[in-house]
Amino acid sequence: MQSPKMETEYTNGVIAVREKYLLKEKLARLCELNAEEAFRMLLDSGYGGGAEVATSVYDYEKLIAVEEEKLDAFILEYAPNEAIAAYLLAPRDFHNAKACVKAAFLGEDATKLLAPKGIILVELIRSCVESGNFKPLGEYIPALQTACEQATALLETEPSGAKVGVIFERALYGYLAEKVRYNRVLRDLLNKKVDMTNILTALRAGEEKIALDKYLPIGYLNSKQLSALFESDSEKVIKSFAGTEYCEFVKLCLQAKEKKQPFTQAEKLLGGIEAAYFARRKYDLQKNQPFLYYAYRRRAENANVRIAFACLLAGLSETEIKARLRAL
Repeated sequence: MQSPKMETEYTNGVIAVREKYLLKEKLARLCELNAEEAFRMLLDSGYGGGAEVATSVYDYEKLIAVEEEKLDAFILEYAPNEAIAAYLLAPRDFHNAKACVKAAFLGEDATKLLAPKGIILVELIRSCVESGNFKPLGEYIPALQTACEQATALLETEPSGAKVGVIFERALYGYLAEKVRYNRVLRDLLNKKVDMTNILTALRAGEEKIALDKYLPIGYLNSKQLSALFESDSEKVIKSFAGTEYCEFVKLCLQAKEKKQPFTQAEKLLGGIEAAYFARRKYDLQKNQPFLYYAYRRRAENANVRIAFACLLAGLSETEIKARLRAL
């Protein structure tokens, strides 16, 4: 059996080979072309299997799906430990279970709402929801079994999709907090992600009571600190977060709220928090961090391909498209 050091060196070697296939600067170039030209460029790069997988610009999602499947397989095979695999993949299991529970209650098909497999096969999640027996899920993720049982029980007395969402979100973050408790970097990132989610949820809600009902009790900010977000004076709100890592994030949220616009820039910052963290430290990554940096770079790149083509087909300008891209 290889030592952890040897395993890390081998994995880093695999990553070095795979990094050659990242789009990198080609991604910015895609935004400067029209949709057909960008699609041909993507095919020529070999992204997603190229012309063997898709022949029309409207099939760009097929190429992304191939890349996502390859990344998932890489994560499952090379993840340095269970905590990292869970952090990267388990959110899908909670999303899929929530989608299936809601769809079952409404008597609808959840297929179009489902994400790719996480830790648990999607078919197993669906069968558990259909049968009402969630014990098989508990063999993989006990918190997921509990969330399904609680959500199902809630829907029997109160048909609230919002409350079901809170049940699954709290269960997810509680599960992840437990899994990464010994990983300082992921623990810190998770706490910050929860704080930013709580800030965004509070400002979207507009009412303190609603925000408290959706509050995630994990992270560095407690519910009392978040109450500052409900000050009527935006300057006071910003001042209360001065000196924290969330000051700029709060500003973005407030600007969008005041202009009655979507929280696009704040969501972009939240969605790219891990990729941005590792990118800032790309020359000082240690131990398992190169694995995480590669995984998040690849995820961000796939997300950006999706954003770029959706925007190109919608007729947006180069500047508008680049403003929407996630950090790499």
